Amino acid sequence: MKKIILITGATAGIGKATAELYAKNNWKIILTGRRSERLLALKKELISEFSAEVITLNFDVRDKEAVDGAVNSLPSAWKKIDVLLNNAGLAKGFSDIQDGSIEDWETMIDTNIKGLLYVSKAIMPLMIERKAGHIVNIGSIAGKEVYAKGNVYCSTKHAVEGITKALRMDLLPHKIKVSAVCPGAVDTEFSTVRFDGDKEKAGSVYDGYQPLLANDIAEAIFFVTSRPFHVNINDLLIMPTAQANTSNLLRE
Repeated sequence: MKKIILITGATAGIGKATAELYAKNNWKIILTGRRSERLLALKKELISEFSAEVITLNFDVRDKEAVDGAVNSLPSAWKKIDVLLNNAGLAKGFSDIQDGSIEDWETMIDTNIKGLLYVSKAIMPLMIERKAGHIVNIGSIAGKEVYAKGNVYCSTKHAVEGITKALRMDLLPHKIKVSAVCPGAVDTEFSTVRFDGDKEKAGSVYDGYQPLLANDIAEAIFFVTSRPFHVNINDLLIMPTAQANTSNLLRE
């Protein structure tokens, strides 16, 4: 029987690369995201290239009612979710905390923390009922260190670290695995979103060194979720070779 993965934030970057890799490996894919056109385009791509079985759910993780409605709308056979990838997340703004935008703070908190909780809350009962499942949260080096002007974003990723550890403890009696995959610098739309679409400023983040690519993280996620039942990768930190920590990069 084919396994099923549900991916939040599936329309770009790490989410899209993960969907493609799992489709290539004959998994059934539940794509979720805010941008319906991108969801449908990705669904078409996965079916065309990999003959994948795909369902799309169009919602914003910040909207709890929409999350619950989308999960409840799944056909019963598709509710046997083997892997939940909590990938949806973003950074907004890059300033000293005293100059930060409250709106940006709320967007990050609502997406990175509350959104992850809303989706997990909707999926966990399905896994608990089956005594099986694996939740993978996309963390960040920013959840292990804090860097200048990263204040609230780093705080949200520290929260993901704490939630991941708590999930692992609370879900242990139900035989549900919980893992975190935590990237350093990855060349995706992340910086473009952070800088409100300023592609020149976003591009400068990756000048002079080779950052990670979305496929690098997708491969790590697949590794984590393909271990035998008795093996759980609790926490996986992945950095570009040119990055020592949040603030030290070798630019040439």
